[in-house]
Amino acid sequence: MGLPFDGLGHPALIRLFLDGVRERNGGWIVTPNLDILRQFTRCPDSRRLILAATHRVADGQPIVWASRLAGRPLPVRVSGSDLVVSLPEAAARAGLSVFLLGGNPGVAAAAAARLEARCPGLERVGSYCPPYGFEDDPRELAKIRNALKSAGPALVLVGLGFPKQERLIHLLRSEMSETWFVGVGISLSFLAGDQPRAPAAFQRIGLEWLHRLAHEPRRLFWRYVAHGLPFGLRLLAWAVIKRLFGHQRALAEGGSAANVNGRPEHGSGTGARSDSAVDPPLAA
Repeated sequence: MGLPFDGLGHPALIRLFLDGVRERNGGWIVTPNLDILRQFTRCPDSRRLILAATHRVADGQPIVWASRLAGRPLPVRVSGSDLVVSLPEAAARAGLSVFLLGGNPGVAAAAAARLEARCPGLERVGSYCPPYGFEDDPRELAKIRNALKSAGPALVLVGLGFPKQERLIHLLRSEMSETWFVGVGISLSFLAGDQPRAPAAFQRIGLEWLHRLAHEPRRLFWRYVAHGLPFGLRLLAWAVIKRLFGHQRALAEGGSAANVNGRPEHGSGTGARSDSAVDPPLAA
């Protein structure tokens, strides 16, 4: 579907972050789940934002399953809800500072307090929750910039939901080229204890969305049921077609040398063009 994922697991992503900090090179990690992938396929602005990030990892078990089904397997799911813990832990071991931006009122401060207790090696943990409508208020945007520049964090976790958090990150990165940004959505609320995260068993079998739907049915019904389920089926169908056409292309390419079925090069056009021109390796 045109979204190129990085084939990185947690350890590799953490090494990338720490190496970048040492080399004074910032980065931007986006963690597309099924809903973000759906928006990527439908909205040019969402597509532009996701492709502007330096790294993209799959936060959605159905995406990992689809990649395997398509024959281009991603190694593992890397969720924003895990990164809000693993990246600050890595930052603490290196004596770095972290900033939490977003969440409902009080959430960022509560999450910061928990991180400080959990990761005593952190130099400091800053936090700020911008008010509703901040994105249209130049004074509020300046306040966010000043808070971040004053804190000088190595890592900023932004929990404002997609695509609002990505728009803000895109704006800030031009002035903070040495800082790492990660859009983490609802994950600051999990970290703060404001909302419960799904049990590990639900996460492993790709049903974390069902747990969230049970807790917020009104807000999440359209996202997960009306839009998410049909798109999930579409993604799996895409993966099956990708696998079948990829297999046919391999046979056709072999046939060009060995004259398979007496048709030397027939069939290598449309399938090959679709595969290489539209979807790079590890793309969903």
